[in-house]
Amino acid sequence: MVGLGLPTIAMGLLGIFMPPVQAATLLLVPSLVTNVQQMLTGGALRSLLRRLWSMQLAVVIGTLWAPISVATLDAKIASAGLGTALVIYAAMGLGSKKFPVSARAQRWASPLVGVVTGAITAATGVFVFPAAPYLQGMGLQKNELVQALGLSFTVSTAALACRLAMDGSLVVNATTSGWNLVVPLLVAILGMTIGQLLRGRMGEAIFKRTFFIGLLLVGIHLMLKGLL
Repeated sequence: MVGLGLPTIAMGLLGIFMPPVQAATLLLVPSLVTNVQQMLTGGALRSLLRRLWSMQLAVVIGTLWAPISVATLDAKIASAGLGTALVIYAAMGLGSKKFPVSARAQRWASPLVGVVTGAITAATGVFVFPAAPYLQGMGLQKNELVQALGLSFTVSTAALACRLAMDGSLVVNATTSGWNLVVPLLVAILGMTIGQLLRGRMGEAIFKRTFFIGLLLVGIHLMLKGLL
């Protein structure tokens, strides 16, 4: 519904049952397919590519050449830090605190946000921060925002797959193949379809509030994962 639930929530839940590297591998296909669908839904892709190409290039660079990866970083520390940042941002957003990003600032901010997002993606397998808050600050309409998130997450997923392969951490076994990939993919597509239907019934104000509530819940989830 808000365009950012699958990788973050799923990484946290799967992390209870398996190592982060294995969880990231298992999520590659469902995440890529749903993000591509999200990216292609709507008529703003061409204009978004013109506005966000430097950010997406920087995401790839940051992911591939980050000094740390999901295979080496303490998952609890990373999760708690990400969660805290999201909770603070979401709380400010719900309190009507705005963080607009001007067109002029986007020229230098987009590559910077992309590199940081890429580095966090490489370290945690989560690519929602700071990309999602930044895209929200660009003043996009609800469908544009969700499509922009789909674009960013598609690039991040592909870059993460390359980084895992480079590190020799791309785990392919009985847990990450066959029905264990098909079932999560089908369920993810079902959830995404339901979310799109719900979003279509929302006005802009309700969507923005829901977006921040979604970020808040994701942040709390990550904080608890890091602390427990």
